[in-house]
Amino acid sequence: MGKLIGLMGSPGTGKSTSLKSLPPDQTVIIDCDLKGLTWRNGREQYSKEKNNYFAINSPEKAIKALKWVGSDPTQAHTKYLCIDTVNNLLTSEEMRRSREKGYDKWVDMASWIWDLVELPGLLRDDLTVILVFHTQVDETEGGYVNIHIKTNGRKTERNNIDSKFNWLLMTVKQGDQYMYETTSHNSTSRTPLGAFEDEYIPSDIMTVITAMKDY
Repeated sequence: MGKLIGLMGSPGTGKSTSLKSLPPDQTVIIDCDLKGLTWRNGREQYSKEKNNYFAINSPEKAIKALKWVGSDPTQAHTKYLCIDTVNNLLTSEEMRRSREKGYDKWVDMASWIWDLVELPGLLRDDLTVILVFHTQVDETEGGYVNIHIKTNGRKTERNNIDSKFNWLLMTVKQGDQYMYETTSHNSTSRTPLGAFEDEYIPSDIMTVITAMKDY
């Protein structure tokens, strides 16, 4: 059973950059935003030629890549797979099918995001899948704020994707520090009880992976 981590946050809060501590020789990054990597030396560490970086904005191709990394013997050395961001996979597909009428495309999108969350649990034990999302802020008339994973369409919203994660961290910026929120503060952030002493930790994905292994 593979492991699953969710990272969510608004633009500019360090989601992608927090992945820089991953070992490039054991990592595959699926760049769904087609923006390249966001840290110094990223292009030297990751490339299509090194077979550890792929620019993909098709949900079907991203799911195919996930299955490839998780089951192909040639990828046994890969311990970490990052899909950044899931939202752009769905938005790109939505725009490609913008002239399509009917309900089918929304069913497809709900199915794709469900597969991305479900599949890691069916893959090999030593693989950790990291899914990166944008956030949506909802506010009630009474002023209650809820921050959660942003999704496309009501069908996907009803799937309540946030609840599928035991490890779902939100990136925040506090002053000049980039942090992970480890527990809910008007959000769906969550980690297992006792995994972290602090409600906010520096945004380094290997810290989360180490805590997951120790838990």
